[in-house]
Amino acid sequence: MKRIFPIIVILISLSLLGIIMLQVSWFKDMIELRQGQLISKVEEAGTMVANELSAKASIAPSFKLPNNSKIGLVPPDDFALGMGRSTIAQHYAYFEINEKLQKAFEEKGLKDVKFEFAITSNSNSYNVEMQSRNFINEFEDSAHNKTKIFAINPESGSVMEGLVPFEHLFVIVPDFKTQVWESLQWMIVVALSFTLIIIAAFALTVHTLLRQKKLSEIKTDFINNMTHEFKTPLATISLAVDALKNEKVVQDVEKRTYFNNIIKEENKRMNKHVETILQAALLDKQELKLNMQKVHAHDLVHKALNNHQLQLQDKQGQVDLQLNAVNDVIEADEGHFTNLISNLIDNAIKYSRENLVLRICTSDTSKMLVIRIEDNGIGMNKETVKRVFEKFYRAHTGNVHNVKGFGLGMSYVKTVIDVHKGRIKVDSTLGKGSCFTIEVPYAE
Repeated sequence: MKRIFPIIVILISLSLLGIIMLQVSWFKDMIELRQGQLISKVEEAGTMVANELSAKASIAPSFKLPNNSKIGLVPPDDFALGMGRSTIAQHYAYFEINEKLQKAFEEKGLKDVKFEFAITSNSNSYNVEMQSRNFINEFEDSAHNKTKIFAINPESGSVMEGLVPFEHLFVIVPDFKTQVWESLQWMIVVALSFTLIIIAAFALTVHTLLRQKKLSEIKTDFINNMTHEFKTPLATISLAVDALKNEKVVQDVEKRTYFNNIIKEENKRMNKHVETILQAALLDKQELKLNMQKVHAHDLVHKALNNHQLQLQDKQGQVDLQLNAVNDVIEADEGHFTNLISNLIDNAIKYSRENLVLRICTSDTSKMLVIRIEDNGIGMNKETVKRVFEKFYRAHTGNVHNVKGFGLGMSYVKTVIDVHKGRIKVDSTLGKGSCFTIEVPYAE
């Protein structure tokens, strides 16, 4: 696993990087292709409208006085020097030209493409006859816009055919690149969505592999702990049985009773381990049966403490009881809630040094009874605090088995608290001790 995992991560990362690079290259090619297609269709649409407008070009000869004004600086009814004829502006209103362009754009599949337009006279100075609202502003911004000019020629066969066009149709596509991107929006969204799905799948795969690795470590620790926990009482029972075979022990009633008690106590210890494992299995199946009734939490705290008097004496422990809650009546399963408190006390004793100081406090809030169990033990690091309620999790101690257990106690505590609709949190500082805070609703 240690060797395969990095290889899997590297291979998937390279594949993902390759896919992203291919998509970027594909996007670039697609944008260039789309720009070419858009320009081509705009040219076709503009040519279509220009040809339609050319049909209205007349050949009535007349002359006008010269006018040197440039585009956008003269009123639409001014004319420059040229062969006299009726203009497009005299035949069509603004909205008619706009409708013709819109229709042509729709026919070419450019329904959503924005445009500005103008009709100009005289090819040298481009005096404006007619223009859309934002034409001048867009005409000046040549960096972001695409401008196409279409000649409006007289009808085929007329006297003016072949001469320099008298009028032009200007068509501007504003924010050209932006509109190209918008036209490809759905394709980009789909491509990015699939890329994100692949990245998410990759992340999930790595997360699963890491989780499996952790579970494998936890399983190994559990098997080692279980082996140790069962090996010790079995060895003690084996020695006691061998001692009972000794003739001197058989004849000595007191010694025989002593070794029988050892066997009985070790047998209880093994049964307790089996019950712990079976209880964990029930928690997994969510088959924990509770007998909920109104109980006094302070009584359960005293009961749990009484079960650990010998352990506290061995550790030269002192207990500071501050049961200050005025209302300690909660709705709970007496057995499981006592075990919950007992597990927290047992945890404090296991992970303590000599001269243990165990402080148990209760207090009231508006809706909850608060129970705090604090010790001056070895404490926990941030990783352990984060994972302390995980099933089978124990802080790594290598092959040292000075702290007994399967790593099921805190998982059981969390499950029981959740079933009682309460909350639990832990604060701990490595080397200074830990504090577990329980909040349980009052009985209604």
